[in-house]
Amino acid sequence: MTSLTLSDSIVIAASPEEVYDLVSDVTRTGEWSPQCRECWWEPGATGAVGDHFGGRQETPERTWETRSRVEEATRPRAFAWSVNDRKVLWRYDLEPLEEGTRLTESWEFLDAGQRFMAEKHGADGQREIDIRQSAARAGIPVTLAAIKQIAEQGTVSRN
Repeated sequence: MTSLTLSDSIVIAASPEEVYDLVSDVTRTGEWSPQCRECWWEPGATGAVGDHFGGRQETPERTWETRSRVEEATRPRAFAWSVNDRKVLWRYDLEPLEEGTRLTESWEFLDAGQRFMAEKHGADGQREIDIRQSAARAGIPVTLAAIKQIAEQGTVSRN
């Protein structure tokens, strides 16, 4: 199997530090994600590598919860997390620009996630993989546009 990767970028008129503080505050994810309704840190978590957080996702077909682990937290350059025992990897990479920050959101459906889908769904495994890939393809630009709007309106949380 080969991991499936998607990404897109947007330029935001805010500093990398401001954008990092926004995207690394997982409790705000529901403000910009078309699928994730809320996230919460597990007790004792500070946002450091190895910390865990939960999330509640909703689509018209179903609602479910996930458990994620922070994989990278390098302010102001990158914030990444894996979902459900490294089945999926999400990340934000931030690049300073004269006009602000280029924010790149990436999604990678790892081999473990694809194997899980095949084992769980059998003959429907590929269809389930395709559904998730389509959701990421459609969701990433929506998420980036919403983050841009929030950051540029000056509602970035000051940590």
